[in-house]
Amino acid sequence: MEVSDGATRIDLGGVKQRAVLGYLLLHANQVVPNSRMLNALWDCQPPSTARKMVQNAVSAIRRMLAAAGPDCSAQLLTHAPGYQLRVDPDDVDMHRFRRLVHSGREAAAAGSPERGTLLLREALGLWRGRALADLVESGTMWSELSAIEDERLSALEDCFDAELQCGRHREITPELEVLTAAEPLRERLCIQFMLALYRSGRQVDALNVYRRTRAALVDGLGIEPGPELQALQHMILEHDASIQVPVYA
Repeated sequence: MEVSDGATRIDLGGVKQRAVLGYLLLHANQVVPNSRMLNALWDCQPPSTARKMVQNAVSAIRRMLAAAGPDCSAQLLTHAPGYQLRVDPDDVDMHRFRRLVHSGREAAAAGSPERGTLLLREALGLWRGRALADLVESGTMWSELSAIEDERLSALEDCFDAELQCGRHREITPELEVLTAAEPLRERLCIQFMLALYRSGRQVDALNVYRRTRAALVDGLGIEPGPELQALQHMILEHDASIQVPVYA
């Protein structure tokens, strides 16, 4: 997590202070009840000093925002039954990411995959690793972070669809190879990897991806691949014309 005032990075203090700020940013412009904050910061029973520790962190964050100067519009308010961090959504990378992804999806759906790819790549370019990686390294395991990671992967998949539509199968093949190795049970990624390989003249490699994915699903979850993945394997075996490189002008 990083906060900057123009080109100047702001010191965020210790782990608990960063955790309070991070959790409030995940729920920016919403009231976060004290009980919810305490449960997020302490997985087990909060210590007797937990509320005081949160209050101290809030006070420190307010001082930090005040020191950022008059141009800083963010405000941390006490709002029963907890706190609310008011901030311009465009000042938070996560909100900018979501706005760009929405615009990219709309462009691709409207028949402009090139425009969709540009917007989706701009959104994905805001990522510099896992969300709140410094807190994750210190043991933070919030469900919100898993949901955000899934948002990133879904945006990547939408981007790959748009790039496949633009005929960029060779360009995205290396990235898909890395991602499918990291996410072997994510069938949509495997479908995109198989298509990219097949359209690059690598039919055998595409079928090997199917076999690997099926083995992972059967061995790991006891289920067969979904109908879309099975249908793609059949179409590759039959050299179905519907999965050839699309004509895009």
